[in-house]
Amino acid sequence: MSHPGAMLGSMGGDPKGPRKGPPTLRFAETARQLGAAAQAAGLLVPAFRCPPRVPGVCRTVRRYPGGSVVSVVIKGREFDDVATDMVEGVLVVNRLEGEAEGRFRGALSEAVGLPCEHARMAERQTRAA
Repeated sequence: MSHPGAMLGSMGGDPKGPRKGPPTLRFAETARQLGAAAQAAGLLVPAFRCPPRVPGVCRTVRRYPGGSVVSVVIKGREFDDVATDMVEGVLVVNRLEGEAEGRFRGALSEAVGLPCEHARMAERQTRAA
Protein backbone atom coordinates (compact mmCIF):
# COMPACT_ATOMS: atom_id res chain seq x y z
CA MET A 1 0.00 0.00 0.00
CA SER A 2 1.34 3.44 -0.84
CA HIS A 3 1.46 5.92 2.00
CA PRO A 4 -1.76 7.87 2.74
CA GLY A 5 -0.23 11.18 1.66
CA ALA A 6 0.16 9.81 -1.86
CA MET A 7 -3.50 8.84 -1.90
CA LEU A 8 -4.54 12.29 -0.75
CA GLY A 9 -2.20 14.41 -2.85
CA SER A 10 -4.55 14.99 -5.79
CA MET A 11 -7.59 16.24 -3.89
CA GLY A 12 -7.57 19.68 -5.49
CA GLY A 13 -8.21 22.96 -3.78
CA ASP A 14 -5.86 24.77 -1.48
CA PRO A 15 -4.16 22.18 0.79
CA LYS A 16 -3.55 24.87 3.37
CA GLY A 17 -7.28 25.30 3.70
CA PRO A 18 -9.08 28.54 4.38
CA ARG A 19 -6.91 30.62 6.69
CA LYS A 20 -9.12 33.71 6.79
CA GLY A 21 -12.79 34.41 6.98
CA PRO A 22 -15.58 33.52 9.35
CA PRO A 23 -15.01 30.38 11.42
CA THR A 24 -18.19 28.77 10.07
CA LEU A 25 -16.97 29.07 6.48
CA ARG A 26 -13.55 27.73 7.46
CA PHE A 27 -15.29 24.84 9.26
CA ALA A 28 -17.35 24.01 6.15
CA GLU A 29 -14.30 24.10 3.86
CA THR A 30 -12.26 21.96 6.24
CA ALA A 31 -15.13 19.44 6.45
CA ARG A 32 -15.24 19.28 2.64
CA GLN A 33 -11.48 18.78 2.40
CA LEU A 34 -11.45 16.11 5.12
CA GLY A 35 -14.36 14.30 3.53
CA ALA A 36 -12.66 14.23 0.14
CA ALA A 37 -9.35 13.12 1.65
CA ALA A 38 -10.95 10.39 3.77
CA GLN A 39 -12.95 9.09 0.82
CA ALA A 40 -9.85 9.05 -1.41
CA ALA A 41 -8.05 7.00 1.27
CA GLY A 42 -10.90 4.50 1.47
CA LEU A 43 -12.03 5.66 4.92
CA LEU A 44 -15.55 6.18 6.18
CA VAL A 45 -16.55 9.83 5.88
CA PRO A 46 -18.46 11.22 8.85
CA ALA A 47 -20.77 14.19 8.78
CA PHE A 48 -19.47 17.25 10.62
CA ARG A 49 -21.49 19.68 12.71
CA CYS A 50 -21.07 22.25 15.43
CA PRO A 51 -21.45 22.56 18.31
CA PRO A 52 -21.67 19.21 20.13
CA ARG A 53 -24.91 18.53 21.96
CA VAL A 54 -22.98 17.66 25.12
CA PRO A 55 -22.14 20.82 27.08
CA GLY A 56 -18.55 21.35 28.17
CA VAL A 57 -16.80 19.13 25.62
CA CYS A 58 -14.83 20.19 22.54
CA ARG A 59 -15.62 17.14 20.39
CA THR A 60 -18.11 14.29 20.28
CA VAL A 61 -18.55 11.35 17.93
CA ARG A 62 -21.93 9.71 17.43
CA ARG A 63 -22.39 6.49 15.51
CA TYR A 64 -25.59 5.63 13.70
CA PRO A 65 -26.51 2.60 11.58
CA GLY A 66 -26.01 4.66 8.40
CA GLY A 67 -22.91 6.63 9.39
CA SER A 68 -21.33 8.85 12.01
CA VAL A 69 -21.33 12.49 13.08
CA VAL A 70 -18.33 14.38 14.44
CA SER A 71 -19.35 17.51 16.33
CA VAL A 72 -16.85 20.15 17.43
CA VAL A 73 -16.92 23.51 19.18
CA ILE A 74 -15.67 26.33 16.97
CA LYS A 75 -16.66 29.38 19.01
CA GLY A 76 -13.80 30.90 20.99
CA ARG A 77 -11.13 28.44 19.78
CA GLU A 78 -8.07 28.63 17.56
CA PHE A 79 -9.04 27.17 14.21
CA ASP A 80 -6.09 24.76 14.10
CA ASP A 81 -7.51 23.20 17.30
CA VAL A 82 -10.92 22.87 15.62
CA ALA A 83 -9.37 21.25 12.53
CA THR A 84 -7.32 18.90 14.72
CA ASP A 85 -10.52 17.77 16.47
CA MET A 86 -12.09 17.14 13.08
CA VAL A 87 -9.12 15.01 11.98
CA GLU A 88 -9.21 13.07 15.26
CA GLY A 89 -12.93 12.50 14.74
CA VAL A 90 -12.27 10.85 11.37
CA LEU A 91 -9.69 8.58 13.03
CA VAL A 92 -12.14 7.61 15.79
CA VAL A 93 -14.98 6.94 13.34
CA ASN A 94 -12.68 4.63 11.39
CA ARG A 95 -11.38 2.94 14.56
CA LEU A 96 -7.79 3.43 13.44
CA GLU A 97 -5.02 2.47 15.85
CA GLY A 98 -1.26 2.10 15.93
CA GLU A 99 0.76 2.67 12.78
CA ALA A 100 -2.31 3.18 10.57
CA GLU A 101 -3.62 5.84 12.93
CA GLY A 102 -0.34 7.75 12.78
CA ARG A 103 -0.10 7.53 8.98
CA PHE A 104 -3.66 8.68 8.41
CA ARG A 105 -3.44 11.40 11.07
CA GLY A 106 -0.50 12.89 9.22
CA ALA A 107 -2.09 12.55 5.80
CA LEU A 108 -5.43 14.02 6.87
CA SER A 109 -3.71 16.85 8.74
CA GLU A 110 -1.68 17.62 5.65
CA ALA A 111 -4.82 17.59 3.49
CA VAL A 112 -6.30 20.43 5.55
CA GLY A 113 -3.04 22.34 5.94
CA LEU A 114 -2.35 21.60 9.60
CA PRO A 115 1.27 21.72 10.68
CA CYS A 116 2.21 18.11 11.30
CA GLU A 117 5.75 16.86 11.82
CA HIS A 118 4.54 13.27 11.45
CA ALA A 119 3.20 13.97 7.96
CA ARG A 120 6.54 15.46 6.89
CA MET A 121 8.42 12.46 8.34
CA ALA A 122 6.15 9.98 6.52
CA GLU A 123 6.72 11.86 3.27
CA ARG A 124 10.52 11.74 3.75
CA GLN A 125 10.37 7.99 4.51
CA THR A 126 8.31 7.35 1.38
CA ARG A 127 10.75 9.27 -0.80
CA ALA A 128 13.68 7.34 0.70
CA ALA A 129 12.01 3.94 0.07
